[in-house]
Amino acid sequence: MKEELIKQGVIYTDMESALREYPDIVKEHFMKCVPVYDHKFAALHGAVWSGGSFVYVPKNVKVDIPLQSYFRLNSPESGQFEHTLIIVDEGASLHFIEGCSAPKYNKVNLHAGCVELFVKDNAYLRYSTIENWSKNMLNLNTKKAIVGKNAQIDWVTGSFGSKISMLYPMSILNGEGSRTEYTGITFAGEGQNLDTGFKVIHNAPNTSSVVNSKSISKSGGKCTYRSLVRINENAKGSKASVSCESLMLDDLSVSDTIPVNDIRTDDVEFSHEAKIGKISDKAIFYLMSRGLSEEDAKAMIVRGFAYPISKELPVEYAVEMNNLINLELEGAIG
Repeated sequence: MKEELIKQGVIYTDMESALREYPDIVKEHFMKCVPVYDHKFAALHGAVWSGGSFVYVPKNVKVDIPLQSYFRLNSPESGQFEHTLIIVDEGASLHFIEGCSAPKYNKVNLHAGCVELFVKDNAYLRYSTIENWSKNMLNLNTKKAIVGKNAQIDWVTGSFGSKISMLYPMSILNGEGSRTEYTGITFAGEGQNLDTGFKVIHNAPNTSSVVNSKSISKSGGKCTYRSLVRINENAKGSKASVSCESLMLDDLSVSDTIPVNDIRTDDVEFSHEAKIGKISDKAIFYLMSRGLSEEDAKAMIVRGFAYPISKELPVEYAVEMNNLINLELEGAIG
């Protein structure tokens, strides 16, 4: 980490070191955003967690460079329970990038990590993650953020690999004028069931949320988009927009959309849009007439479909995501 960030009081370390060196900060926030009674895998995580990242950004400190963390599960038939705890104090800003992967084994592995994000008043956090699991992984991660007054959190997510994923990041907008935006993509191939989505709770007036989700399925893979948008009675003047698009590359694949929109006040603006379709034969024919092979034509269309997500990532991660898409199209991941 750059010396000037250390001088400004930015803390970036592993969770075990944070617990020893900054026990008061950790105890104040640990398992407060994701309580152990949330669900059984949160309870399991709270009991056996190990490893993970801890970030604290002091008041009014702007972190200009992204902080990055990477987790890899290297043992067969094992579990990974890393804990990520990020606190962005009042008026501060941060971009945090997290990567996850695992090599292929013959045995099933479990990932039940936890991410807790605290975005204080007038602060900003962008949390980006690219997950590239092997296809023997059960990915049952839990991610939540608590957002203060006039604060904002942006989620950017790419989910590849795993046998089963159940992943629904959540923003809890507790402060007036708080905002959240979610941009995510999943890619399910043969033997995969990726059940993903986003949750947002509007708990204060004049809050806003934007959800832009995309999924791609091929070779019998199943993608499910499952969401919750709840605008409570006291969240008057709030705005919410949900868009989910699914692209199926063959007749074997499955794509479902299961949104829950719980609007408890009339003084809101809300929109929901969903699209499910197959890749266009005419578009493939046109590109092939311009000299591309059928495989290259499909890859170009899929990359164009995923572009709104990749453009939100730093260049090196956008390139990596495009490479993962190409490998998925070739059936080379997992």
